[in-house]
Amino acid sequence: MKTPHNPTVSTLAMTALILGLAGPAAQARDDGEIPFSVSEIYFELNDTDGDLGIHSLIDGEPWKFLSIEGPDERQNLNIRVKSNLRRQGLTELFFESAEPPFDELPPEEFFGRFPEGVYEVEGLTLEGDELESETVVTHLMPAPVENFTVNGEELPEDCDEDPVPAVSEPFVIDWDPVTLSHPEIGRTDEPIEVVRYEVIAEREEPTLVKFTILLPPDVTEVELPAGLAKEGEEWKVEVLTREESGNQTATESCFEVGD
Repeated sequence: MKTPHNPTVSTLAMTALILGLAGPAAQARDDGEIPFSVSEIYFELNDTDGDLGIHSLIDGEPWKFLSIEGPDERQNLNIRVKSNLRRQGLTELFFESAEPPFDELPPEEFFGRFPEGVYEVEGLTLEGDELESETVVTHLMPAPVENFTVNGEELPEDCDEDPVPAVSEPFVIDWDPVTLSHPEIGRTDEPIEVVRYEVIAEREEPTLVKFTILLPPDVTEVELPAGLAKEGEEWKVEVLTREESGNQTATESCFEVGD
């Protein structure tokens, strides 16, 4: 049985964080190196548009140098801050790569650039102490969500080509739990452990309105806040499925607001 989720909001654009992520405070290891409090490296697949990218989030003690080395011992990132920024130091860094479509960069070629294995994140603090953490990167991508519906109406795979359902409030977005990796991309059809879903609903015209919510893995249904969408509007809806290594797969669709 699916567990519904009905958020209460007082604003049109909000982010509701249901899953709290708490990293341990940095402590010196036995070898004298200080671990980063956060060192995430992961892939994001847009299954609807057909593209892949690599993302990273790194946080910890203020640093003046940072590098990422892959399991092939190739350095993928090298940052040295200078001048006043070097004296100030950096702490948090987030980046995402370009995401060319599959006809330009096929998945197998993309994964060839970023092999599975242990990636080392290294740095130097302002005082010259060594920072180092390791993170395991995999090619295990969640399968796209199936039975993706709004108010029981099937959502289209292609909003430009397929019929778009027109529905009225309350708007309930629903999908089946994801239990396997992608059937065609990366390591295929393997059991996975989903750690969360992220639902994003947005209207672009006449002004941008966006609703985002993070859901635990046992919740596969969410009701959009009352009054969020108005008659005649078209809304884009996206579900991001994240598995335990951090990799995530996005499935996008759309619906219209009826009377």
